[in-house]
This record gives sequence, C-alpha cells and structure tokens, in this order.
Amino acid sequence: MVRQLLIRGMLVGILAGLCGFAFAWLFGETQIDLAIAFEDHVRQLAGEAPEPELVSRAVQSTIGLLTGMLVYGCALGGILSLVFATVQGRIIRLSPRATAAIVALAGLVVLILVPQIKYPANPPSVGDPATIGLRTGLYFEMIALSVVAAIAGVRVATKLAGQFGRWNAVLAGVGVYLVAMIVTMLVLPPVDEVPAAFVAVTLWHFRLASIGTNLVVWAVLGLGFGALAERALTPISKASASGRVKGQRPLPSSR
Repeated sequence: MVRQLLIRGMLVGILAGLCGFAFAWLFGETQIDLAIAFEDHVRQLAGEAPEPELVSRAVQSTIGLLTGMLVYGCALGGILSLVFATVQGRIIRLSPRATAAIVALAGLVVLILVPQIKYPANPPSVGDPATIGLRTGLYFEMIALSVVAAIAGVRVATKLAGQFGRWNAVLAGVGVYLVAMIVTMLVLPPVDEVPAAFVAVTLWHFRLASIGTNLVVWAVLGLGFGALAERALTPISKASASGRVKGQRPLPSSR
C-alpha cells in the first residue's frame, strides 16, 4: 500500500508542479525580468560589461522553470505520501482527505513559510555574489531546524494526548515548535543585502509570487493526494467491514 501511495503522491506532485509553473510564469517571471534589468543598469553605470548568459533567459523562463517545478512537485509529492502513510491511523485518526490536508498545511508552514520569515526569497541582483554560499547554507539550516522542531512538537503532542487530551496536547506541541523557531531565528545571523536603490515594489511582488507559487503547489498536493488516497484506502475499509458482517453468526431464534 505504501508503494501505491508513493506513486499517487508523485503523480499528484507532477500536476502540482504544472500548476506551480503556470503561477510562477504568470506572476513571478515579470519581477525577475525587472530585477535583471536593474542589475544590467547598475553594471552600465559602473562601466562593467554584462555577464554572458550560459542559458538564455527565454529558456530559463520556460523549459528551465517547467523542469524545475516538475522535479520539485514530484519530490514533494513523494515526501507527502510517505509522511501520510506514517501518520494516517497512528498519529492522525481522521479521513484520508483530512489527513492529507493537514500534512500539506504542516509541510507548507514548516518547509516554506517559517524559514522564509527569517530568510525570504530574493530575485536576481539582490545579494552579494560572494556570500551566496553562506546565504544558501543558512537557509537550508533554517529548514532543517524547522523540521527537527516540528518532529519534536509532534512527539510532545503524542506523549501528552493520553494525559491531557488531544486538543491540549496539540496546543502543547505547537507551542514547542513556536518556541524552538523563535529561539532559532534569534540565534541565526540576519542577511540584509538588498541594494539601497532596488525598487521595493519589485522585491515585494517577487516575494509574494514566490509564496503564492508554493501555496498553489501545496494546495494541489493536499487536495489531489487526499482524493487519490481516499480512493485507494476506502475499498480496503469497506472490504474489511463487509467481511466482518458476513462472518457474524446469526442471532439464535427466540422460539
């Protein structure tokens, strides 16, 4: 069954990647073009020659973006399906659709929204090329610590559920995650390399497009995989229930 869920998750991930590509192409690529134009303008003022393009902008914004989004969506779909198979019926005792929606929402918060509060997405020309390795390392460190904090919160909620009730246990787990991430954000160094002359509206719209793309991807994953998982798991549940009914002995006659 895990293999079937994994295949379904990856297929839904491909669909999510296509939807994410459409959103990013419509709302994000314009902001990238504006950022590149700003970078070229700064180079011209400084008397520097423009850097040669290894891959043309036309390819980057179409085939390159589509390929990246398909790989991204397929990988997330596989991860979502494995997490779903782990928690369904064990930690979360809800319908498959509800479980998939909760897992997708948690993934969006833990992997995207919280890390981007500390290190938001930036378009080209924002950031010193010499610090790109440091900035990338800090961002992935933030994601890793967010995942660790989320796992710790789930374990706390699971242990406290029997003693304090499921609702109070969930609140305690969320509290553990929030405290851990607040401390993490205070400890990790800030990164602020936005040029003073960069247009704030372009930066804002790019970050909105980045978050919007991820919202689309995770929404399609949660809703699409939930529907497929329910179809895969419901026949098993019905068959088990039918078997139990057929196996019951008839009640003895009162006569």
